[in-house]
Amino acid sequence: MLLLDPFVSNWLLFFIAIAAILYSSVGHGGASGYLAAMALFGLEPALMKPAALTMNIFVTVLVLSRMSRTGFFNWHLFLPFAIASVPMAYIGGAYTINSSIYKVMVGISLLLAMWRLLWEGNDSERIKAPGLLIALPVGGLLGLVSGMTGVGGGIFLSPLLLLFHWTTMRGSVAIAAAFILLNSIAGLCGYATTANEWPAGIPVLVMTAVFGALIGSEIALRRFVPVHLRKVLAVVLAIAGAKMIVTA
Repeated sequence: MLLLDPFVSNWLLFFIAIAAILYSSVGHGGASGYLAAMALFGLEPALMKPAALTMNIFVTVLVLSRMSRTGFFNWHLFLPFAIASVPMAYIGGAYTINSSIYKVMVGISLLLAMWRLLWEGNDSERIKAPGLLIALPVGGLLGLVSGMTGVGGGIFLSPLLLLFHWTTMRGSVAIAAAFILLNSIAGLCGYATTANEWPAGIPVLVMTAVFGALIGSEIALRRFVPVHLRKVLAVVLAIAGAKMIVTA
């Protein structure tokens, strides 16, 4: 599987499952965790982006289906970000960047994701949605980065939503999940327009991520957050991010 020996492949799948559990428990697709696992085990950038985007799609569909009745989704807030991000994610997915540049971009994304994983935001009484002059450029930039790296964008959008008091904690989870899903679909469609062939091994990774997401979404419904495991994943993200940057 994936041209790796069975021992390495099993550990890769284990880390992907753990990432899916932890990210889906907080409403995310987990792309930064998948990218970290693939970086640690030396997978090629040509595989990393489509694999991360594909896993993101399946996991966020599952997460959203289980969160659909929570009532915290704000369409008025979500639409400007989505309208700007989707076409840019498509462009980013279709754009083939130099392997070294890709590694640096993913490395930085993983380090930012580590910060997001450890950062604990608080709800604010001063909730106010941003204007179009802010939401559209932010959505477009995050969409472009999402498509180019395979991250999805929710790991960056959710802290912005909380930092600038654009929504509540629960509201940010629902919006981030939908944002990830649309950007991942657009990015993968863009990738498909330029890819000569589909990398082997992705179905196994997807099945592993979905299995982890089934557990993680149940954790989310029961409101149990595995804090210590999140710290362990943050360390993995930091190591993988540093490795990507150093080996670029």
